[in-house]
Amino acid sequence: VQVAESGGGLVQPGGSLRISCVTSGFTEQPRAIGWFRQAPGEEREGFSCIHLDDESTYYRDSVKDRFAVSRDATNNTVYLQMSGLKPEDTAVYYCLAIFGTCGEYEGAFAYTMTPYDTWGQGTQVTVSP
Repeated sequence: VQVAESGGGLVQPGGSLRISCVTSGFTEQPRAIGWFRQAPGEEREGFSCIHLDDESTYYRDSVKDRFAVSRDATNNTVYLQMSGLKPEDTAVYYCLAIFGTCGEYEGAFAYTMTPYDTWGQGTQVTVSP
């Protein structure tokens, strides 16, 4: 099984970037794809997810109205479209194939963990002049 992100890079403040997450090799498809990021010296934080059955989405307040998640079921790809990027968005971005559910719980991002959840390797996003 494989989860692979691509599309990171260097972008100026206010710019846009799209990251792709491709899943392959799963006998049973994940129920959702979660998006996480980890800035230097910080813990990894989840900020968005999409359920693959109904394409319902969740966004943390810090990215709401700037980030959008969508999917292309024909090629097992989920996209994270980021706009209005800020220097504080600089991080390694990861996607997670989730076999439980995800969304908001008590005001924070949460997901139900299973042994089958699979991480991608991450892709660097740097927002700098």
